[in-house]
Amino acid sequence: MKKSLKPDSWLFPLPVVLVSCQSKDGKSNIITIAWCGVVASNPPTIGIGVRPSRFSHKIIEETKEFAINIPTKQLLEKVDFCGMVSGKDIDKFQEAGFTPLPANHIKAPLIKECPVNLECKVAQSLNIGSHTLFLGEVLTIWVDEEALGKDGILGVENLELIAFVPGADRYFALGEYLGDYGLSRK
Repeated sequence: MKKSLKPDSWLFPLPVVLVSCQSKDGKSNIITIAWCGVVASNPPTIGIGVRPSRFSHKIIEETKEFAINIPTKQLLEKVDFCGMVSGKDIDKFQEAGFTPLPANHIKAPLIKECPVNLECKVAQSLNIGSHTLFLGEVLTIWVDEEALGKDGILGVENLELIAFVPGADRYFALGEYLGDYGLSRK
């Protein structure tokens, strides 16, 4: 038997990403986001939900750009830290021990320790309740060569990516390979 609960944001699992941004005066910041997902494939567009009270919100709103950095479970404590403190008062790159890397098309730095980085330009933003949905068109993808297989395809099963489950407020590692897209047609 099922039990009816009040409405909540219980879509899960959610990818956990580190969004980096840089203010017009050159101050970089990192925010941990789980409200994130692909919204279009052509042009490739990813949406991130950011509360207006967050320091990164103002930066992204003003600069119209951000980088999505995909962390692994080995970075979990640093990932959680970046979501628990405000960049208004500290340098999260320095405090978390992350290395900023220059991007090609945006001023926001990439995070070296993350195996995948996506440079994004805000195509549109929507104020939706408690969050602003920033729709970022992906301009460039950076991938650590070790994360690519011989065929040039991302070896996701080796990355030990992080997922978040709202409602439980827990992190999980992803990794078990279950099959390829289209497996039901074989």
